[in-house]
Amino acid sequence: MKWLKIRNLQAVPLARIPLFSMAELRENIIFQMESGKRLVQFFGVPAANTVTVYVLLADDLHSQLYLAGANMNGQKSFTSITPQVPSFHLFERELFEQFGITPEGHPWLKPVRSGIAGIDPNESPYPFFHMAGEEVHEVGVGPIHAGVIEPGHFRFSCTGEMVHHLEIELGFQHRGLERLFIKNRKILYLQKLAESIAGDTVIGHAGAFSAAMEALSGTKIPRRAELIRTIAQELERIGVHLGDLSALAGDVADATGNAVFGALRTEIINTSMAICGSRFGRGLLTPGGVNYDISTELRKKIIVTLNAVEEKATLAADVLFASSSVLSRFEKTGIVTEETARQIGMVGPAARASGIRLDIRADFPYSAYTYFPVHTFALNTGDVFARAYIRFIEIRQSLSIIREQLANLSGGAISTPLGNIKPEHLVVSLSEGWRGEIAHIAITDKKGQLGRYKIKDPSFHNWLALALSLRNEGISDFPICNKSFNLSYCGFDL
Repeated sequence: MKWLKIRNLQAVPLARIPLFSMAELRENIIFQMESGKRLVQFFGVPAANTVTVYVLLADDLHSQLYLAGANMNGQKSFTSITPQVPSFHLFERELFEQFGITPEGHPWLKPVRSGIAGIDPNESPYPFFHMAGEEVHEVGVGPIHAGVIEPGHFRFSCTGEMVHHLEIELGFQHRGLERLFIKNRKILYLQKLAESIAGDTVIGHAGAFSAAMEALSGTKIPRRAELIRTIAQELERIGVHLGDLSALAGDVADATGNAVFGALRTEIINTSMAICGSRFGRGLLTPGGVNYDISTELRKKIIVTLNAVEEKATLAADVLFASSSVLSRFEKTGIVTEETARQIGMVGPAARASGIRLDIRADFPYSAYTYFPVHTFALNTGDVFARAYIRFIEIRQSLSIIREQLANLSGGAISTPLGNIKPEHLVVSLSEGWRGEIAHIAITDKKGQLGRYKIKDPSFHNWLALALSLRNEGISDFPICNKSFNLSYCGFDL
């Protein structure tokens, strides 16, 4: 079986994508995964009286993507891939939910989003896992929380304080976001929609969308725009990582770390506001470039801010990670081993904390990341400490990247008109958001309009990792395990 090998942001005609029977595709998927490939996306596209299923695998070592599909021809089931390749579990459930195609033999065929909020009386209630035994008790948290976080339900099965199983139920928001991408044809509306996929990842998702539209239209954006996009993405990474370190410190009663990292986060997001008027980067990116420039005066101010943030963050991190009380809570808590991380397809800093050297900036470089190498750091303990410390490492790295791009910020335009979108084409747009791999797949129809837009936030991979990290842990460790991942509810509830 021959797959179509493509690169990140390479638009290809739909006619070039090889289609096979679902049985053939399944067999070769398993072969490719056993050969070291990694699952990026598995989804359906409705056609006349049938569904075409596409799968996208990654060969990270060679920066290649493998693309193939299967026309179901009215077939309503196939043999599940999940028993052999666990990372398919949620993708198969989503395919079943959206198109009624049953993955026979799936070990955990439950709703992903449908039926969660009890809106439709015809939908069955979510079937939770239950443990039996006189000493077993269940603790339910959410979906309405004491803070301002979004809705999600956490069901703990415990004996005493020990968690044996955690099941996480999401999908309460019923956003229908992917459908909105094909309902409205205005490119600026779609850009605003991309900014709203996950409110803390504006640059990550808006950048992936813009890059997809540019690839589909053959538009090359100015280098200055590429550099500004990269600066904005690294500012987003630093800001959230600082906020996470602040929250983690607060959860273990380290008041100094909580205050210092929180204050430094404000310095960074205010820098984003100085560039475009929004602390979260809204309105900065546009298909074809960026809407706001960085003046010489602003560049100097940014460098001063970055230097001060690095000095203070380094001192605060030295204190935080040398504290015996902090280490007693962080170390050997919420462990996800490298083997487990690979099996379930973890991505981002959480994966790198478990020993997986995966970073789209290095493996599938895009925008200005094509001009300079990004070294991928990894730790191997897979615990809360590793997920916290990897953030500090990445803050230092991102500060260095921004300074380098500011130094190379040559003159020129910051945007260019977007060309005509190619009809009946597909493009894969991968980027490294602060949570990890963001994947947008755009498919155009005969008129050059979006006919299918598939989105994957890194949280789609990593929510299961959070659940597994709580096994055999005290329930009181849930807050720091949760914050060490800091996953997106809305990024999942598409």
